[in-house]
Amino acid sequence: MKKGLGQLETRLFAYIQLRKLTTVRTGELREPLHLTRTQERELLSRLERAGLIARVYRGLYLVPPRLPLGGKWSPDEALALNTLMAEKQGRYQICGPNAFHLYGFDEQIPARMYAYNNRLSGERQIGAVALTLIKVADVRLGDTQEVCKPDGQVVVYASRTRTLVDAVYDWSRFNGLPRGYAWIRRELMAKRTSAADLTKATLRYGDTGTIRRIGALLEREKADHVLLRKLEKALKPTTSLIPWIPTRPKRGTVNRRWGVVLNDQA
Repeated sequence: MKKGLGQLETRLFAYIQLRKLTTVRTGELREPLHLTRTQERELLSRLERAGLIARVYRGLYLVPPRLPLGGKWSPDEALALNTLMAEKQGRYQICGPNAFHLYGFDEQIPARMYAYNNRLSGERQIGAVALTLIKVADVRLGDTQEVCKPDGQVVVYASRTRTLVDAVYDWSRFNGLPRGYAWIRRELMAKRTSAADLTKATLRYGDTGTIRRIGALLEREKADHVLLRKLEKALKPTTSLIPWIPTRPKRGTVNRRWGVVLNDQA
């Protein structure tokens, strides 16, 4: 933490507390604090380097409601992500490892927050919050659940069923297979999701590989033939084969209906 705050820093935090601000923008402090453009820029830069405010985007900073007593301040993940997406006027849904943990599929607490969104792509740091932003088309956003955090922030997660589909669809990014298959079986058995809901989400948000793999899984689980037929009709005829588990050699029994090499025993 910056020691011995100067006069400008003290005036800034007094102004923030008086106005109950959560963000400040470049240009907003010049008149009330009687700063030049250069003074304002240098003040915000010093406070960011000291870890007392957090840069969201160029010219936009998150600020603490009060001066932190010792140590550095950082916004939490919900505030950081919501502020960034509001600034870019974008939609998002938290996905992958964070959703796996939320729904109890994986006990590991992710060090980063992963979010599908329609504005930004790449890694971003806001204070201590590490974000992995995955830009997708608007049609790939949906099937969500809102979660209210203890501080009142509302964040948007992929739904339970959508998260299962994402584990198969985005298996490489999220290390989703083969463990995603076990999650799906467990969720079906516990009736926390249904084969019908899984089929619907797969057809809407999956690609060809996702449809083929989930079709083969639901066939193994003896799902209703009407649901299997819906998945099958979404596929074009092909003679190519894909592995059931992409990270293992493509050796094993071939399921011709789905074009999948069942290599889980290979």
